[in-house]
Amino acid sequence: MTAIATVRTVADLRAAVAAWKQAGERVAMVPTMGALHEGHLSLVALAKTRAERVVASIFVNPTQFGPNEDFDAYPRGEARDAELLAGAGCDLLFAPTVAQMYAPGFSTRIEVTGVSEPLDGAARPGHFGGVALIVAKLLIQCGPDVAVFGEKDYQQLQVIKRLVADLDIPVEVVGAPTARAADGLALSSRNAYLTAAEREIAPALAAALKEAGRRLRAGESVERVEATGLAALERAGFQKIDYFEVRHPADLSRLGPGPIEGEARILAAAHLGKTRLIDNMAAD
Repeated sequence: MTAIATVRTVADLRAAVAAWKQAGERVAMVPTMGALHEGHLSLVALAKTRAERVVASIFVNPTQFGPNEDFDAYPRGEARDAELLAGAGCDLLFAPTVAQMYAPGFSTRIEVTGVSEPLDGAARPGHFGGVALIVAKLLIQCGPDVAVFGEKDYQQLQVIKRLVADLDIPVEVVGAPTARAADGLALSSRNAYLTAAEREIAPALAAALKEAGRRLRAGESVERVEATGLAALERAGFQKIDYFEVRHPADLSRLGPGPIEGEARILAAAHLGKTRLIDNMAAD
């Protein structure tokens, strides 16, 4: 297998993209933090249907981790990731250093209010500011025609859509369906933290979301659906549940009391041991 071309500076990234665009080719970008799995590769596959060239970035972004989160422990393995990207048909890997992305004296912050505030915004203060900052930088640095993000990080996707619209960044943001294991567990790099016993419990999160969607469609109230979902996760063995909530799919505003007519999204975050799992499903 031919190794994937890799660049580590913004100048080299821009030169490669400029050459493709001069040749009349559309460019797609898939931003990642590495530790790639089939979910990431599905994003590359979708990107390939939208553009002739695909750039993937790998950067574990320090500004989106809180002081007690897993920045140092986050799984890393660029050589393996590069092999997977090459096999998936990705054209270029952008793998910058922290110094390349945040030079000495860097002092800019971005805050996307509203959609970033509930759910993970409340559970992880400052997280979405870091996400918005790094995504804005990557999109400005690369200048792709389209950028692909997974729906598994649904709130992140909505934050990015708001960011791109508000800042007039000329890129189409595409959400890709959540990739799941055969038992329903949403694929995530952090699943590697799960012990064997925890991995047996983990699919209960997706099962609770699916059941919540069924109950909403059957006409149950939002309050009852949320309470039933929380109870199901507690019975399954999740030690801490940050949220299990029904929200509007576009702006993540509260819905209810119900019955709900129209679209809804059920989102959850819960802890198993040292692993924090997030997932979501459409209720319609």
